[in-house]
Amino acid sequence: MAAAQTGTGKTAGFALPMLQKLAHRRGTTLRSLILTPTRELAAQVEEAMRTYGKYLPLRSAAIFGGVSMVPQVKALRSGVDIVVATPGRLLDHVQQRTIDLSRIEILVLDEADRMLDLGFIRDIRRILGLLPAKRQNLLFSATFSEEIRALAGSFLHEPAVIDASTRNAPPELVAQVVHPVDAARKRELLAHLITAGNWKQVLVFTRTKHGANRLAQQLAREGIEADAIHGNKSQSRRTRSLADFKRGEMRVLVATDIAARGLDIEELPHVVNFDLPHVPEDYVHRIGRTGRAGCTGEAVSLVCAEDQSLMDGIERLLRRRVERRVVSGFEPSPAGAGSIQPHDRALRRGAPAARGRAGNERPSLQSRPKQQGSRARGGPNRAPRDAVAASRWELDPASRMTQHLPGVRKDDPTTASRGPGGVRAGSARRRDGRPSSTGPRSTSSR
Repeated sequence: MAAAQTGTGKTAGFALPMLQKLAHRRGTTLRSLILTPTRELAAQVEEAMRTYGKYLPLRSAAIFGGVSMVPQVKALRSGVDIVVATPGRLLDHVQQRTIDLSRIEILVLDEADRMLDLGFIRDIRRILGLLPAKRQNLLFSATFSEEIRALAGSFLHEPAVIDASTRNAPPELVAQVVHPVDAARKRELLAHLITAGNWKQVLVFTRTKHGANRLAQQLAREGIEADAIHGNKSQSRRTRSLADFKRGEMRVLVATDIAARGLDIEELPHVVNFDLPHVPEDYVHRIGRTGRAGCTGEAVSLVCAEDQSLMDGIERLLRRRVERRVVSGFEPSPAGAGSIQPHDRALRRGAPAARGRAGNERPSLQSRPKQQGSRARGGPNRAPRDAVAASRWELDPASRMTQHLPGVRKDDPTTASRGPGGVRAGSARRRDGRPSSTGPRSTSSR
């Protein structure tokens, strides 16, 4: 179980010993499985395996969603030693019987804290049940919360723990700064920083998919080359946009947190938090896209009054205060808040973007179907109204592990209030449309 600052070479940390071990004893079956939380990271890790093992007689394949299964099936049937996969697509192959996990010797969970988040844990447990009991497990991440450490202990046997740096510490070569600004002027300030500073390559993080699209369109209208990547974009479009950005052909890439984990963009100079993340550890992963492999970088956060509680949580994690620097002409209004943008209004109603599975973010709370039964009436499983409390309810594995019901996907918003067999709580009815005498009574029947 290894933790090290982002950008310090964790991929090589497990890839090189794995390649040496596999090459020492040749086999004819799949022997190593690497699981990643996003498609982009899966593709990147598999590319690293091919690069490191260029002169070894070993073959690898990347398995992730959003693309056709046909080339993946062809690669698996031709024989591979190493598979890098996202959990959802891997289970698709298991169901289609196109992959055999019965002889896996080494299992790696890359970005393990995200992999063990509640959105993934059910798939992870299913995959673990398909692997041999005797194997080597390796967990790598830049951050490990106490809840994740406890959860990892449920399937690790007396693990060796390696902390290569201060826990949850940001990269040392990243200069961090906060620009206080009214919410309504964030986009204007971002455009000013890019043009006035002649920034050539900027990765901008937003909280929502809609916010990413809107910001990229607004910047493009102002003559700044920009595009957005998020879970609603096709995989081919995401891959193309990321490749253009890496080559320097696109000035600004606006992204949700699918780009926060593990992506290696060579010598990226600037990362901007247009919206602060609800989970402080995600801030560390975001700014870790710059300042990698010994290069310096700058992380800029645009913070309005509504963001201050989130910034306080980030600074508690960092155990330091980030420098505040007001940009001339963009001083916050005396009231501190300024006008509130639409997505900020939604946030105040308690709608944080949740983490996703396999690189596809889950819908925000306000986009989910209205809950019936006890949750709608304030029962024990009711989601909190407060935005910060809602974020904890969504993202804290320890607080929700007890809410699991057999046969129900917790990461599927459409089944959040269903019981065994997929029956929605409070909705049992007879064929004539009247409430069933044996099922739970619906809200409308009261």
